[in-house]
Amino acid sequence: MAGFQVRKKGSSLEKVKLNSDVEFSLLTRGDGAEVLHQTIEEGRLFYVYPSDNPNSLEFYFILSGHVSFEFENERHILGPEDYFIARDLKDPIHFTTLSKLSLLCVFTEQVFKHISKDISALIEIVNKVEEKDRYTYKHSERVAQYSVKIARKLKLNKENLENLTISASLHDIGKIHVPIEVLNKPSRLTDEEFALIKKHPVDGAKMLNGTSYEELAPIIEQHHERLNGTGYPYGLKGNEILLEARIIAVSDTFDAMTEDRAYRKAMNDQIAIDELIRLSGTHYDEDVVKAFEEILKEEGRIK
Repeated sequence: MAGFQVRKKGSSLEKVKLNSDVEFSLLTRGDGAEVLHQTIEEGRLFYVYPSDNPNSLEFYFILSGHVSFEFENERHILGPEDYFIARDLKDPIHFTTLSKLSLLCVFTEQVFKHISKDISALIEIVNKVEEKDRYTYKHSERVAQYSVKIARKLKLNKENLENLTISASLHDIGKIHVPIEVLNKPSRLTDEEFALIKKHPVDGAKMLNGTSYEELAPIIEQHHERLNGTGYPYGLKGNEILLEARIIAVSDTFDAMTEDRAYRKAMNDQIAIDELIRLSGTHYDEDVVKAFEEILKEEGRIK
């Protein structure tokens, strides 16, 4: 019948899997509005951002699972058949999934295009990088989680927060060009091998060219720069380095130190943060390190 459609369970116009924990399905669209189904695994962070259009409306209905959030200095928990609405929101709302979450979402503005083909293809490359390097499985996801927490603590605005979330997820995409034997080498790298590793920020930035995320290329390009100019690829100093890149630098280094590598065992959280504190002001942004230290204390991971 014209004007009427029936679709079976699991069908959609398009699906995007951002990583192993988040999936979006576009169920239908029309007259600028979209209906999405979103699933998020347990223990993940996500945000509802203010819209540039104060008249836009975002409606989220919980099909299954539980989620917590903070609003006006109070913690709330929602479960099945609860729902929340964002309209003319002033500040981002931070959510944490307490179990696998299934949401039905209705948006009066198109948002799916921003998470569609380009980001899906880029995330697929990141997944291939982590398949090559068995010691960095889910490294990019953890770096993104740490970075978002730091950004929230520093009260970054909507644009910075969105850019940081995506950039942190993609920061190591350029390692797709590094040979697997170099990524997994258990002994000290030669100068030639380290030169290959040092190319990945530039290679990653180039991979964003021609996509709808190319404006994020400088963040990815700078995530191994250090405040005193000892980083790579350009030896940038201080505020020459974007804040988003300085945040990723701290998150990336902490995760590298606290996970096993081919050449060493993981450090504990306290030793890792102490090392970041020791190098703050010279290698790492002091405000970023301080914010991360506060987060680890709040989570009970350090004293």
